[in-house]
Amino acid sequence: MILPIVAYGDPVLRKVGVEIDKNYLNLAELIENMRETMLNAQGVGLAAPQIDKSIRLFIVNTTPFGEDEDLDEVERTFLANFDKVFINAKIIKEEGDEWAFTEGCLSIPDIREDVFRQNKITIEYLDENFEKHIEVIDGLAARVIQHEYDHIEGILFTDKISSLKKRLLKKKLENISKGKVNADYRMKFPTLKRK
Repeated sequence: MILPIVAYGDPVLRKVGVEIDKNYLNLAELIENMRETMLNAQGVGLAAPQIDKSIRLFIVNTTPFGEDEDLDEVERTFLANFDKVFINAKIIKEEGDEWAFTEGCLSIPDIREDVFRQNKITIEYLDENFEKHIEVIDGLAARVIQHEYDHIEGILFTDKISSLKKRLLKKKLENISKGKVNADYRMKFPTLKRK
């Protein structure tokens, strides 16, 4: 089932997610619904707060980057097959040089800005079967994970841009929260008046 994506300005996007256990109600169905929602919106990641659930769960599927001619073949092959569920994730270490990449977010449609992040992460998480993993991931996959991980920490990519850019985007962000934006997927707006 395709779920509405929560828009910028909703308080759920600012909450730190709580850990869940394998008894979380309808977890397999929730993960499947998140996958459908993400693919329908042509995203490469989706975090539970974006579908109005303040829990430590996000999914990443970087398959679309497998077609990116700007990347080398090794990274393209890796990204084409990177599809994971992250439960109760904890980034243990971020390392390497910071690099800029233009990021967007399904909760903040029509805004894309350069964000600096470190190249390599060590992350500990549980998969959908509640098996524990500790992995070292770098490049674009690490960046997508960092972006989604920020969501479960109550952080948005717009928090990581310069104060000047934030001021320039202020009106646009306010409009998103009011539903004055064209997204080609279902959204839930925090300040939209119910009639």
